[in-house]
Amino acid sequence: MQEVNWEEPFCGEGNSCFRIGTDAEDNAYIALLGQEDTPLTDTRDALRNLIRDIKAGKADHLL
Repeated sequence: MQEVNWEEPFCGEGNSCFRIGTDAEDNAYIALLGQEDTPLTDTRDALRNLIRDIKAGKADHLL
């Protein structure tokens, strides 16, 4: 995997904190804080998992 330059974590009122990053080729990544070694890189996969997390109450601060 490319080296990812992670932004500071975004933590809302919920328990989950997300990080967004980019690599040298301007690919975007999103990961839960502490799980940066397994980021979501496929936009379809990222959207699917984000929706699941929202429905599970893990990302309620994004609504």
